[in-house]
Amino acid sequence: MTSTEPQFVSSASNALLKELRRLAQDSIAYRKQGRVWLEGDHLCRSALARGVRPALAVFSEASWSAGDSAWARPAEKNVVVADALFAGLSGLESPARMGFVVDLPPQPVLEPGTCSVILDRVQDAGNVGAILRCAAAFGFNQVLAIKGTAALWSPKVLRSGMGAHFGLRLIESLAPDALDSLAITIITTSSHRGELLHRQKLPWPCAWALGHEGHGVSEEISARARLSVRIVQPGGEESLNVASAAAICLHASAAANAA
Repeated sequence: MTSTEPQFVSSASNALLKELRRLAQDSIAYRKQGRVWLEGDHLCRSALARGVRPALAVFSEASWSAGDSAWARPAEKNVVVADALFAGLSGLESPARMGFVVDLPPQPVLEPGTCSVILDRVQDAGNVGAILRCAAAFGFNQVLAIKGTAALWSPKVLRSGMGAHFGLRLIESLAPDALDSLAITIITTSSHRGELLHRQKLPWPCAWALGHEGHGVSEEISARARLSVRIVQPGGEESLNVASAAAICLHASAAANAA
């Protein structure tokens, strides 16, 4: 089948549609299927820009009829789904008109000297995706997710990451002792101990450890850190959202390195 000859799906019991639905709605289905669902043209464009070739391009019938078939050219195979069925795939309040299925990249080997972000049981998918965007923006090219962190390639994390996934080395389901391989300084944040961030000389390269939304960084990770810093909060709030803290800390490191 060529990219100009799509397969039409009009039955809710279609086996391919069921697989797509699982990929789009189950946060860990990608681990079993070895494929990832990218919904909407922004994510699909980001993947193509990084040289990712989709195994499958999926279109709503209205999208295909409106001429969105230009997205079909890079795909190995194309599928057009009846509009009502396509809406049932989406995890969005306003469903996109198309999506890609791409092969899950093989998990890379940890690089000991690469600037990294350590996610220690960060559970909110929106937070994880936002942190991935910050990592990509500020030059932290490796993300190390400790067991208990939200699945990095889940649909919600992908949407929040806005394409950052395709420029990062993503390693998930790690035990804390995997961090012993790092040859760079691990830094943690705390609301009550350590030097204030803006007064601290920050090492480069380094690895920032960001912890669980309620409990923070675990003792196992803290014990491996050589530096702990605080973010100044003159407004008096008890703590910051972990993604907000990540943006502040990673920017501070990048700015200090650029100075």
